[in-house]
Amino acid sequence: MNKFKKNISLLCAGVMMISMCGCASHTVTSTGLVRVGSLNVESAPEYTDESPTETMTGSWSSEDGLCTIVKYPTYYDVTLDYENGSPAEVGAAYAETILKAVPDYEELFEPYLYENISCLFDGREINYEALERRITTLEASIRDEYKEEIESFARTISAGEEGYSENGKLSYIEAITMHLIPDALRPTACSALSVGGSHTESGHRISLRNLEWFLGSASQMTMIHSVAHMKKGDRSLTSISMLGVLDMITSVNDDGVMIGILDVGTVNHMEFVYEGKKCYTFEIRYALEQFDNARDAAEFLTGECQDFTWCNNLLVSDDKDAFCCENPTREVVEAGRAFPAVRDADSELMEGLVWDTPDVLCIINSFATVGNQDGYTGNLGEINRFVKYNNWVKEVGIFSVADMKGIMAREVVDQYEVVNVHSSGTVHTVIVDYATGDIHVAFTYGKCADDVPEYILVGNYGDK
Repeated sequence: MNKFKKNISLLCAGVMMISMCGCASHTVTSTGLVRVGSLNVESAPEYTDESPTETMTGSWSSEDGLCTIVKYPTYYDVTLDYENGSPAEVGAAYAETILKAVPDYEELFEPYLYENISCLFDGREINYEALERRITTLEASIRDEYKEEIESFARTISAGEEGYSENGKLSYIEAITMHLIPDALRPTACSALSVGGSHTESGHRISLRNLEWFLGSASQMTMIHSVAHMKKGDRSLTSISMLGVLDMITSVNDDGVMIGILDVGTVNHMEFVYEGKKCYTFEIRYALEQFDNARDAAEFLTGECQDFTWCNNLLVSDDKDAFCCENPTREVVEAGRAFPAVRDADSELMEGLVWDTPDVLCIINSFATVGNQDGYTGNLGEINRFVKYNNWVKEVGIFSVADMKGIMAREVVDQYEVVNVHSSGTVHTVIVDYATGDIHVAFTYGKCADDVPEYILVGNYGDK
């Protein structure tokens, strides 16, 4: 049984262990630290390896049958049929069906989109001409089949609306922009953990990905969680995201290759460049459709990374392997501040980082390979999360699916004096069990994440 009540001194000790990354000349003390009360949930949750399914509350289909949306209490289950329709036809069918299933979809999504745009301009007056140049340039770089789908979706849902205008409707350019938020506007914090078979009860890998993202000022995104099954024969995949969004945030293909995105900044805040760049979330989609193993997918994506708009980490796992693609942009590489790397559980970590459990890969929002850009020094948020994961994995030892669920149920989420692994900004937590192929998801539903998330079974990656 895992021990959940831990003295805060353990965390402080862990912080001291790691907080000297790259700055060994400094002495770390506890001076100035303030005890903020219990950091942990009151008792260990009673999870099992199984997750329940939800009961359907509604169903809608496009006229041509290429899209079906089924409503469950916490998410929309979407099936997109590329085997019987072109990308453009599927894109139009998706938009058509969304408007049937969620008549106020535009009123939900448009304010959220503008909140992201406002964050990009950091309170300054929004330059819509510059924004549209950024969006159209990046959209032009997307592979044709995905671009055709996006444009058809945008034409259908916009119904003739044009330009950027906060009017409760989605225009064509706004509908294009909604698919490019991670590439053009930017996401927030995330983490991932992949436990190899030598440390699981089943002998098969278990991978977890925790997504932290802006939920919207009215938590709009919690109302449109989605699980999209993209049916393409042996190129099929499942995408866990938000309804209507066609890029990849957390996804797994029918061979079990799982990919999740994690933002990484640049230490010196280099200028954003979008000309001549690619949308990495759609390159991920291409990799999921093309590769049947994590190693090939990881090497492909890291090989492409200098053409991406942002530095990022990617969790890439299958039953056999797990990797972190440490992906700096070309500008960062040419400045000598970072280099592309495919890190696994055996890779040497940068000085000061300590990871005690072999065959277990931990990823947060910084590169970790020795010699790469150091995002840990002076960043207590990164340090805290890495130390917590290290300590918790050691405590568990041998993992079941229930134990992996419990990793995200150790902390009270609504505390702002400390940095949580499972925070109030969590959007979803996805666990892939490679022993069964089952995909377990805990969706945030309501104002913020629950201290003890409830997991549901949303499918099996081997389902065709």
